Amino acid sequence: MQTKTKKSPYFYATKVLGKRMYYHIITFGCQMNEHDSEKIAGLLSGEGYRATDDLPQADIIILNTCSVRDKAEQKVFSLLGRMKPLKEQNPALILAVCGCVAQGMKGKIRQRAPYVDLVFGTQNIENLPLLLQEVRAKHRPRIEIIEGRISPTDRHNLVRQSNFKAWVTIMEGCNNFCTYCVVPYVRGRERSRSNREIATEVRELADQGIQEITLLGQNVNSYGSDLAGEVSFSGLLALLNNIPGIERIRFVTSHPKDFNSGLIYALRDLDKVCEQIHLPFQAGSNNILSAMNRRYTREEYLEKVQLLRETVPGVEISTDVIVAFPGETEEDFTQTLDVLKQVCFESIFSFIYSDRPLSQSKIKAPRLPYQTSLARFERLWQLQNQITSEINQTLIGKKMEVLVEEFSKTDPGLLTGRTRTNRLVHFAGDKSLIGRFADVEITEGGKHSLRGQLVF
Repeated sequence: MQTKTKKSPYFYATKVLGKRMYYHIITFGCQMNEHDSEKIAGLLSGEGYRATDDLPQADIIILNTCSVRDKAEQKVFSLLGRMKPLKEQNPALILAVCGCVAQGMKGKIRQRAPYVDLVFGTQNIENLPLLLQEVRAKHRPRIEIIEGRISPTDRHNLVRQSNFKAWVTIMEGCNNFCTYCVVPYVRGRERSRSNREIATEVRELADQGIQEITLLGQNVNSYGSDLAGEVSFSGLLALLNNIPGIERIRFVTSHPKDFNSGLIYALRDLDKVCEQIHLPFQAGSNNILSAMNRRYTREEYLEKVQLLRETVPGVEISTDVIVAFPGETEEDFTQTLDVLKQVCFESIFSFIYSDRPLSQSKIKAPRLPYQTSLARFERLWQLQNQITSEINQTLIGKKMEVLVEEFSKTDPGLLTGRTRTNRLVHFAGDKSLIGRFADVEITEGGKHSLRGQLVF
């Protein structure tokens, strides 16, 4: 694990409290939350705290939360319930909740879990050290939610999860207000960082040995539209493509309505930009897309995918699909299945529709019966598993460049890494390969990953 932090001038945990203090962070949700947890860890390390996986040892436990679906939100409160005995055993323990649930629910969190000491939002992470000091000094809970800006957390104040891969936030927030989505309410409106600031961060990462970066934003395709004189997203990719030391550039997430030919040509022409894109279509029916406020049609989506496939040989596309959106008919769902058949996505992320209190006011149709929803979800995955299996079989015998990441979590005897198209590959090899590129010949295509052997 790479640690790159600046020490606080107060070094609170050791100078003021007079003893070594420990923290534990539990992260739910997307890459943006993962990156926010890196910022939080960096701030705490700068204050003199150390990470621990031993919960009873922790002086601070922070839940960095996700509210994209009701199930994710309920997991947070279930975990908080399991944390209550720790708080009872150690009243000095600070239990904090941040992330999207904190931003959306604010004081309601303490109504449901009154033993929570601190609630802070997605846009004021940099205030965490001060907030912790206030909670300890005043012996009372604290809630702080700020809106409408990118958190200016020092980029040097990070504890990154990898020595060779890094996330880079290029923008936050979303202006689209899809009727099923809470992101505009918990992450705010779109706010872009300047391309100069982003390029400076990426150069520093390259100097530290980072070889792969993933650019983060709720809608990266609209990058720069809120700032005068900024380059477009494809222009930003071209700028970063010229930075020595960086070998791979990825990005998430793209909104189909803003996905354009300029980005397609960037995928084709920029050698460091990986030939993989996550392009959520959500539903195959124009009726449902309209009810979702997605602002593109099925036909427009398919046309863009066709141009992408024709222009970028070997490109792999992943997507998101929502099953059983209110009002979805059998015909609507059949059209969703048809999009899967036409596009042949390499992978999908699919969910049964979940009510989100902040966003569902514009949804007029009633929810579908649970058994209908579940049956459609299973049919979707039966089709996708068949498509994935067929695609994976075509990869057997091919040689792929893999960035080796770690030992496999499911088989510690194998290394695991990712191809340029973000395929997970397991293979036998020496620990010294971790953090390096290796050529691997694919020997087996599984449901969720590939197996291979090193090519020397």
